[in-house]
Amino acid sequence: MKRLDEIKFAGKKVFLRADFNVPLSKDGKVTDDTRIRATLPTINKILNDGGRLIVASHLGRPKGKPSLEFSLKPVAETLSELLNKPVPLAPDCIGETVQQMIQNMKDGELIMLENLRFHPEEEKNDPEFARSLAKGIDVYVNDAFAVSHRAHASVHAIVRFVPECAAGYQLQQELDYYHRALEAPQHPMGFVIGGAKVSTKIGVLEHLLPKCDIMIIGGAMANTFLKVLGKNVGKSLVEDEYLNTASSFLEKAKTRGVEVLLPEDVVIAPSQESDPGDCRQVAIEDVPDDAMIFDIGEKTLARWRDVLSKCKTIVWNGPVGMFEKPQFAKGTMELAKFIAGLDALTIAGGGDTVSALHKAGTYEKMSYVSTGGGAFLEMLEGKELPGVAALKNCGRDVA
Repeated sequence: MKRLDEIKFAGKKVFLRADFNVPLSKDGKVTDDTRIRATLPTINKILNDGGRLIVASHLGRPKGKPSLEFSLKPVAETLSELLNKPVPLAPDCIGETVQQMIQNMKDGELIMLENLRFHPEEEKNDPEFARSLAKGIDVYVNDAFAVSHRAHASVHAIVRFVPECAAGYQLQQELDYYHRALEAPQHPMGFVIGGAKVSTKIGVLEHLLPKCDIMIIGGAMANTFLKVLGKNVGKSLVEDEYLNTASSFLEKAKTRGVEVLLPEDVVIAPSQESDPGDCRQVAIEDVPDDAMIFDIGEKTLARWRDVLSKCKTIVWNGPVGMFEKPQFAKGTMELAKFIAGLDALTIAGGGDTVSALHKAGTYEKMSYVSTGGGAFLEMLEGKELPGVAALKNCGRDVA
C-alpha cells in the first residue's frame, strides 16, 4: 500500500475519497468543519504538487436519490473558504457534464463531485458505477477512514479501475497509530472500554485480551459482568443472554493474567431522568433492587487512576457513565481529564468517546483521537477494513 509521498501528482487527475459527512444547520451551513480540516493536509499536498483534484464524498442518507437537503454545496463553500480558492461543485458525480469539467481542469485546480449516495449503486459497491467514477482518473487516494469499513463503490470497487492508489495522510495516520497502540505497544498497556452493551463490544474485548495488561470495563456493559460476579445491579441494563459469554471472558482474562477492573462503587438513581437530588453514591454491594446504575463512584475513579498512571499505552473506547446528563457525567469527565494528562501514548475513538473528550476539553491533549466510529471499532476487533484492503488491489482490472 503506497503512502501519499510516494506518488508524483503533477499533471495527474486525482480522485480523492474524503469523508465530508458533516453536520449542517437548518439553513444549510456547516456547523462543524473538523472532518474537512482533517483532510486539508492531503488536499494541499496534491494541489501544491500540481495535481488536478476531484474530491468525492457522501453526506447524510439520501437513500439513493438526489436531494437538495443532502447536497454538498455547503461543504464546497466551506472548503473554498478554508483553501481560499474556488471549489466548483459538479452537478453529479458521474456523467458527461462531470467528465467535461474534469477535462477542463488545469494543474493545481480542484472540483467537488455531488453526493455519491445520490446513486444507489454507491452503497451496493456496483462495479460499473465504480468504473464511471474512475473514468479518466490517474490516481485514487483514500483519506476517508470513517467510511473505510464500508465496501462501497467509491471506497472499494473503484480501485480496480485506477492505475495508481495511495492512502491519504489522515488514513495513514489512523493506521500508524493503530500499529503503535495495538501491534507494537509499550507496556503496561491499558484498555478502557465502556458503552451500553457487551454484545457490540465482545469482539473487541476478545481481540484485545492478548494484547493488554489491564482492562477497565465501565458503562452499562459493566453491569453484565457485575451480575456474573454475583453483584446486585438493581434495574440497570443487563444483557442476560450474554452472562455466559461474560463469565467465559473473565475466566480467559484470569488465565492470561490480565487484570480486569470493574466499578467498585457507583452513582445510582431511580431513572435516567432523576433530579440530581435523587442521585447517590453507593458501594456496588449496596445497590438496591429499585435503583439503576448511571456512573462510576469516587472510589472506582481513584482506583482506575492509580492503575492507569502506570501504563505507557492507553486505548479508550466508550464512556463509563451516562455523561450526557450532568448528574452522571463526573466519572467520564474526570477520567478524560486524567488520561489526557498522562505521559503515555493515549488513543481514543468512537463517537460518544469523542463527544466526551470535547465536553471535557481534553480532545487536543490526547496523543491521537480517531476520526472513525464504526471503522475504529472494527479495527479494535482485528478486522481488516475493506477500504484499506482495497488499496492493495489497485489497478487489478485496469488492463
